[in-house]
Amino acid sequence: MDPVVIPILVAALVVVFLVAATVRIVPQARRYNIERFGRYRRTLQPGLNFVLPVADRVNTKLDVREQVYSSDPKPVITEDNLVVNIDTVLYYQITDPRAAAYEVADYLQAIDQLTVTTLRNVIGSMDLEGTLTSREEINARLRAVLDDATGKWGIRVNRVEIKAIDPPNTIKEAMEKQMRAERDKRAAILHAEGERQAKILTAEGTKQKDILEAQGTQQAMILRADGESKAVELVFQAVHRNNADAKVLAYKYLETLPHLAQSDNNTFWVIPGELTEAIRTVTTAFGDQSAGAGAGADPSVSAEREDAAAADVADSDKDSVGAPEIEPNSTLALDAVAAADEAAKEAAAAVSDAKAEAEAAGETRLPGRR
Repeated sequence: MDPVVIPILVAALVVVFLVAATVRIVPQARRYNIERFGRYRRTLQPGLNFVLPVADRVNTKLDVREQVYSSDPKPVITEDNLVVNIDTVLYYQITDPRAAAYEVADYLQAIDQLTVTTLRNVIGSMDLEGTLTSREEINARLRAVLDDATGKWGIRVNRVEIKAIDPPNTIKEAMEKQMRAERDKRAAILHAEGERQAKILTAEGTKQKDILEAQGTQQAMILRADGESKAVELVFQAVHRNNADAKVLAYKYLETLPHLAQSDNNTFWVIPGELTEAIRTVTTAFGDQSAGAGAGADPSVSAEREDAAAADVADSDKDSVGAPEIEPNSTLALDAVAAADEAAKEAAAAVSDAKAEAEAAGETRLPGRR
């Protein structure tokens, strides 16, 4: 090998070594602390940086991004002497790389121990229920203490969150029983409220139903009475307009008598005191027709029969204070029923004619009112 080439290679290696020892490339969000002969010199920023070879060296490489640190559960005693295990989550960020490297030996361990002592001071003044329901207050007090203590370490605590609070198993069982009792209580209250509302709604519905049925019955009765009153009025007007005599009225009086004996349980029926006058009126009115229909019947026999019936009725009126009772098998009852039936047959045509004339008169009068 040529003797000149060897020095050139050695010089080239030395230059490469010096360049490599001089140039430092710092990534983004990183900070390098440089010491010169063991003393802090400066902090390299992201990008291309130059240092003195051999004299300068990188002491610490720090990440200035926000970081998360989760601590292990720590036992803490509450005011009511209950031991609970609490673990926290810490969000922090390095703001001063020099202080973080030279003001504290291990900032994570220092922050963890400071968090434990602060938790014991804060929770020691609270009972278990207050500890479980006052997380926001505990977080705020922790952050204030940590931010004040870690400021000189070049670290900013952004947030502190309590991740879990674990009471003893006996306390958990008691809390579960209490929560179960509260749920049962709420369920019973809701069930009672539901039954109460259901009964109220049922009562309201029954009330509305009764009211509507009563109103419907009232309206039906009013309409029925109105129709009956109009029908009676039309009949009354027709009777008076046609000047109905006592014959038709006597027939209508006798027409209702057979209805008194229609019941199966009746063994006797009562003849009103006015029956004698009605029979006499009908007999007088239809005497000629009955004589003609008798086809040779003896008038004296009919007259004697009528007088005997009238006499019997009069005697019965005197004996029974205005309400005589006639047995079904008596001759007077049979003669009265036969006379009533004969009078009904004879007067049916007359009543039909009277009704037809009343309806015709009503139809004729209604267009005139319009």
